[in-house]
Amino acid sequence: MAVNSIVGMGFSLLFLMAFLHLPCSIQAKAVRYCDKKTEYKVKVSGIEVSPDPVVSGKPATFSISASTDKTISGGKVVIDVSYFGVHVHSQTIDLCKETSCPVSAGDFLLSHSQSLPGFTPPGSYSLKMKIIGEEGHQLSCISFDFSISWGSSVADS
Repeated sequence: MAVNSIVGMGFSLLFLMAFLHLPCSIQAKAVRYCDKKTEYKVKVSGIEVSPDPVVSGKPATFSISASTDKTISGGKVVIDVSYFGVHVHSQTIDLCKETSCPVSAGDFLLSHSQSLPGFTPPGSYSLKMKIIGEEGHQLSCISFDFSISWGSSVADS
């Protein structure tokens, strides 16, 4: 067998394995800071959305990996969601309901689960999240994109 055939088969096999793995994996989202020049006290290293895409009418979990160099005793998380650039939802959540407080210096995880109404339209969404400390200081501000698809019309067994 020629070397080119073996290499071609290797790439085909690798592509097939990656393609078959995609539906089961949770995709990490690209994080954008609201102001690239600001040195935020909370650094976000990654975001995972499960399921991805989010399914209308079903629970979804947003997990944010972050770190801080100082203890955070409390605060709030402010979420704004846009659909094709149009603001569609705002929510303010107690920080201590999304993670254990006080948040010690080092790595921590914010995790928010929510079920979207079944009539939520499919498409591309953008989420902006601010973390505000107890004293009202903004500790972080990020945004990321995610997708929503229609829920299944077949009843779950």
